Amino acid sequence: MSHSPTVHDSFSLTRHYAASSARVFRALSDPLAKAKWFGGEGHHILIRNADIRPGGTEEVKAQWPNGLETHFKAVYFDVIPETRLVYAYEMFLNGAKISVSLATVELTAQGGGTTVKITEQGAFLDGYEDAGSPEAGTTSREHGTGFLLDALGKALESQES
Repeated sequence: MSHSPTVHDSFSLTRHYAASSARVFRALSDPLAKAKWFGGEGHHILIRNADIRPGGTEEVKAQWPNGLETHFKAVYFDVIPETRLVYAYEMFLNGAKISVSLATVELTAQGGGTTVKITEQGAFLDGYEDAGSPEAGTTSREHGTGFLLDALGKALESQES
């Protein structure tokens, strides 16, 4: 069996939310709160579970209307309440592993709210090149992470304080 070279990429995204670090951390780490924003719309969840603590795992598998099946499987290495999450995850499309990534989420109380910075380093496997949208200057993974951060913001706006 031959394999294509591994393609590496990294990016950082930052968002500021008008919510306390405690609320933002809860939205990132509490399984019920995270289920409200993590994953997108228009799909059928096949698996969703999360144990967000050092050594804990998270898994979300979904079937999309076009038949595409996505599968996210993470292991958490560092969880500091209201401060930081560090995890590695595998991403699968229709059962084929397309990438392995390391993600760091940093929370900083700032200006009456919280700034969240996500830094991700990815290894894209066996011919899957995350070309994304060259005209927009982003990869698919970066675009998807930005979409999730925006969904997190909407969830924080709609939650009671």
